[in-house]
Amino acid sequence: MTVVADILKTKPDNTVHAIGPDDSVFDALQRMADKDIGALLVLQGGAVVGIVTERDYARKIALKGRTSALTQVRDVMTTSVMFVKPTQTSEECMALMTDNRLRHLPVVEKDRLIGLISIGDLVKDIISEQKFVIEQLEHYISGQRG
Repeated sequence: MTVVADILKTKPDNTVHAIGPDDSVFDALQRMADKDIGALLVLQGGAVVGIVTERDYARKIALKGRTSALTQVRDVMTTSVMFVKPTQTSEECMALMTDNRLRHLPVVEKDRLIGLISIGDLVKDIISEQKFVIEQLEHYISGQRG
């Protein structure tokens, strides 16, 4: 069973991209586009105070007729951020994401942010595990016939 720490090790760039609550939503969108990511953690004084996503923009700016340049991140961010520990399993994270309709989970160890995992990271890990199991079963089956 894979734990979050192992998933973070497989990420080529484990940089956590963030923005401040006083920054504009336009700046957040620009940073997401530049980094080809769908979410930014919102940090204030090193502490996570929220998360802002492309979905927040679509629902809280575009559909409400607001402008991203004149709206601060604090006005659209999600403030109830769920966290996971590096020792939690990919299955636990997948259940948490599914039950709470989340796409991103910050990873915290000893009150320190150490990474961010996405639903894509979990799917990639689960597919890799399943592929390994299938290969082992194929070897077992072919070994019995020989």
